[in-house]
Amino acid sequence: MYTNIIASGAERSIIEDTLDRNREALIETVRGLSDIDARRRLVASLTTPISLIKHAAAAERIWFQRFWAGLDESECDGYSRRDEGTFAVADDESLADVIAEFERASQRSREIASRFDLDDHKDSPREGNVSMRWTLLLMIQEFARHAGHGDILREQIDNPILRQPNS
Repeated sequence: MYTNIIASGAERSIIEDTLDRNREALIETVRGLSDIDARRRLVASLTTPISLIKHAAAAERIWFQRFWAGLDESECDGYSRRDEGTFAVADDESLADVIAEFERASQRSREIASRFDLDDHKDSPREGNVSMRWTLLLMIQEFARHAGHGDILREQIDNPILRQPNS
């Protein structure tokens, strides 16, 4: 579990620490789940505990490896055309595999982000001109939201009585 909390100091340290805490919070929502429980569909969408982690790994690749580093799809860690930006997880991928993929993508994102100043910017076809600061804050928001989704799914898995309709 990530415990190095930075609450004051340089802006970049605070932003990067908050992002790392949200990455860890997302992973914590799936720790201890079986592969079967991690794949349980408890909502109408494809959102499952394992798919949240898979989606987060794709977000890391899209924004840091492809956008900021300018890597070709084939150069990205764990890239598969079917999973970019979706919640699709292959049948042969275990929860441990997907967590490891997200951790590798996160580490590579840290390395790529470190090459840029917070005010460095690039043009995004969908978002316009964005800075590294904006990207880091986007990832904080993305992972915090999905950790909340994961918390709700985990609560449903751990407390099956919550899934039963009211009498």
